[in-house]
Amino acid sequence: MSELPQVSFGDLLRSLRTAAGLTQEELAEAARMSYRSISDLERGVSRSPRRDTARLLADALGLSADDRAGFEASARGRPPPAGTMVPGPRPGGIAAAPRTLPRDIASFTGREPEIEAILAAVTGAGTSGVVDICAIDGMAGIGKTALAVHAAHRLADRFPDGQVFLPLHGHTPGRQPVDPVDALASLLQASGMPAQGIPDGLEPRALLWRDHLAGRRMLLVLDNAAGSAQVAPLLPGDGECLVLVTSRRHLGDLPGTVTPVLLDVLTPAQAAQMFTRLAPRAADSPGEVAEVVELAGFLPLAISLLARLFARHRSWTLADLAAETRESLLTLTAEHESVAAAFEVSYRHLDPARQRMFCLLGLHPGAAIEPYAAAALAGTGLDEAAGLLDSLHGEGLVTETGYRRYGLHDLLRRYARDHAAGLPDSEQAVERLLDYYQYTAGRANALMSLSTPATPPPAVPAGLLAVPDLEDADQALAWVRTEHASLLACLDHATRAGQYARVVALTAGLAGLWRQDGPHSDAITRHRVAAQAAAHLGDRRGQANALDHLGSFHWKRGYSKGTAQALEQALEIYRDIGNRYGEADALLYLGVARRRTGDYLGAARGLEQALRIFRDIGGRAGETTTLNERGTLYRVMGDLPQAERYHVQALELARAISSSWDEAHALAGLGRCAMAKGDAAQAEVLLRRALEIFQRIGTAEAQDLLAEVNALAVP
Repeated sequence: MSELPQVSFGDLLRSLRTAAGLTQEELAEAARMSYRSISDLERGVSRSPRRDTARLLADALGLSADDRAGFEASARGRPPPAGTMVPGPRPGGIAAAPRTLPRDIASFTGREPEIEAILAAVTGAGTSGVVDICAIDGMAGIGKTALAVHAAHRLADRFPDGQVFLPLHGHTPGRQPVDPVDALASLLQASGMPAQGIPDGLEPRALLWRDHLAGRRMLLVLDNAAGSAQVAPLLPGDGECLVLVTSRRHLGDLPGTVTPVLLDVLTPAQAAQMFTRLAPRAADSPGEVAEVVELAGFLPLAISLLARLFARHRSWTLADLAAETRESLLTLTAEHESVAAAFEVSYRHLDPARQRMFCLLGLHPGAAIEPYAAAALAGTGLDEAAGLLDSLHGEGLVTETGYRRYGLHDLLRRYARDHAAGLPDSEQAVERLLDYYQYTAGRANALMSLSTPATPPPAVPAGLLAVPDLEDADQALAWVRTEHASLLACLDHATRAGQYARVVALTAGLAGLWRQDGPHSDAITRHRVAAQAAAHLGDRRGQANALDHLGSFHWKRGYSKGTAQALEQALEIYRDIGNRYGEADALLYLGVARRRTGDYLGAARGLEQALRIFRDIGGRAGETTTLNERGTLYRVMGDLPQAERYHVQALELARAISSSWDEAHALAGLGRCAMAKGDAAQAEVLLRRALEIFQRIGTAEAQDLLAEVNALAVP
């Protein structure tokens, strides 16, 4: 016992309560009061409790008569009577303003949006009664700890009761994650409590920790968390504190309101700035620095590692460093740190199914993957693949690039690919993936085809348990547009591997997209290679299809000579093998090519033959396109009534078969006929209707037609 200190009633109440070994909850229950009332009194929110409140508290605390008199006098804002004795502060209570933050990082670069998000979360901290929590997550080496420490230093003056940094070792090489029981002991000792005063068990320690933080403004950095279950017991109980949590995992189960801060790699400029801050002698070679940080994938850990290597090896040039980086960046070390080691901890935390999926993702030739492609790689169903992708995203091993679409950082891709070499079915996994893209692209192209009538889709390849259910041309176009980059990556993979049949099939699968969106120069190059691959295989139908498409793309680029050569060769093969669909398609584009060279008679003859075949075989889409081209031919020849007749027929048929592309072409043809007749108002109406359709379906024709419409609108 000691003489009553001259302190506020709130501080006195806290001192007496802790001396009695009570938490705020226990005192509230004993005094038949609310926990919030006790908290408000100790924080000074309520400064002068009522007389009966002070009496209830004195009873609950078990104060003697003299101590009760001093306590009740303090409650009324008066000094206690002389000689009054009350318990002093509990020995080893919370120390004043503990400060255990690591030093700030001099090379810290960028991250302005993320810092603003943290600052915004802190604005008005404590006013809502809810602890402010910012969860910083991202892949290994992305700079989560650096951001948390930097932000904590910037915010330190807002938290006068202290700033505490606690490493939780959730993903530290060679370390097990810190048990929350041990973490609480560390926090209590950091705040000034001796070890002998810390109770045993998780809940008693958590209660004591929350009790000691009540009414205080403290900043906690809980670094490298293993998961929400590790962090939750360490959180304060009221809204006076800020908690910054870093983790490779997405901490979706933390209680209360959490501000997520998801880190991505640095921008190229920020990465270069960071490198030169760490290695100043590189500042005079910005081009070479840009190459090095790009090889590092703009990942802060890799940039820091390379900068330290460069600073240590004074005889190295940046070109030497780049050469080392290309060969072995994952295994390069600075002291005991390497990129591979950072990745290894995350990988080892995965169960076998997630490890296998992660490794297989490294085999994908493209940069983005979605659940269907993941299912093909792993040979699983769609739901299982989607769950595994989502789980890997939660572990910070894949990034989200769009709705249900994911990507791998380049260094993680290399790491995953290296590990995939040990899988017994890695080659079969890649073949399943290529089967998936080849089958689905072929199905999509058939739905988008301008000439081939609807036919039953081919059987799904063996080993594929899930493929998209594409029902019409719009869905097909949307899928091919979304997967364009992945399809090209698979086509490049097949080309490098000499898989000629895949080259032919994947190129054909992209033809419909190139026809609508371009770029036609790309299409020409790819189809020329496909025609050669088909010839190598002796696949005459594949060769004719590639030549037919090649000719159509030459035509779209205005290359009349190349158009005729390719189409005539395709026509010869189609007739030789008896493929009437292909024959009609080749005749259609030959007719268009002849019209462009002024051979109107030859054009009319070819289009008439194409129209007859399309009608014979039921190729209504090809019939619609041919009618539009006949309309264009007669307009060019000056026979406007005939031109309008063919465009009207095309318009009716396009609407009957729900072909938006052909409908827009028919409307545009009728608009140009109206313009040729001098009816500018009607021409503008029709062309605008066509433009709206082209813009809605997003085709390359929209830009050219927009120029026509704008020209009409000029007075």
